[in-house]
Amino acid sequence: MAAPAPGLISVFSSPQELGASLAQLVAQRAACCLAGPRARFALGLSGGSLVSMLARELPSAAAPAGSASLARWTVGFCDERLVPFEHAESTYGLYRTHLLSRLPIPDSQVITINPQLPVEEAAEDYAKKLRQAFQGDSIPVFDLLILGVGPDGHTCSLFPDHPLLQEREKIVAPISDSPKPPPERVTLTLPVLNAARTVIFVATGEGKAAILKRILEDKEENPLPAALVQPHTGKLCWFLDEAAAKLLTVPFEKHSTL
Repeated sequence: MAAPAPGLISVFSSPQELGASLAQLVAQRAACCLAGPRARFALGLSGGSLVSMLARELPSAAAPAGSASLARWTVGFCDERLVPFEHAESTYGLYRTHLLSRLPIPDSQVITINPQLPVEEAAEDYAKKLRQAFQGDSIPVFDLLILGVGPDGHTCSLFPDHPLLQEREKIVAPISDSPKPPPERVTLTLPVLNAARTVIFVATGEGKAAILKRILEDKEENPLPAALVQPHTGKLCWFLDEAAAKLLTVPFEKHSTL
């Protein structure tokens, strides 16, 4: 089996420089989309360390566009833990506290799960909300998805060897046996990830180096979940810091803002 095309790999000297460049890219993508025929920008966010990174950099990067532009953003979440929004594990809750409170995006354009529903119903409800927000798309097409990757190669709540990797019909799937707590989650599926116009994976730290080498360089018969993200017509990018990229031998672009 041939190794998948790794996409454009950008390596930064520090997570801080990566975060600043990521925020600038989000702002640039938003400006391009708002100037286009649809005049809207659909962004999908992942949790974990991305929350603090985007909270630190995105408000200032997005500010020059003004509140009228941010009012045309639509924000969804690539996966979510089935916990109350006030819970420390809630991805939306963390973004609401640290980022969305500082961006004038209308609440009606921030698409969230209903954490009070059972996990199967929560997934169906979130899928219904996405279809309403993306009317005209047979599969929701995000302008930009920002994904993380776990040390096991998972992305969103798509874990290695899990049956959800074979899901082709649903756009959102429930998972009640997540190997990483909390066990109940909802996640976008691979058809949605691969329909996006741009996908950016973000990974920092030496703890990600070995798995990134497998994802980006190895020819595996049973590819890891992150390696299965190959947008059909969109663009795939990897934003890494030097520690995460230390084992790579494939070509990459070195960036420094210093």
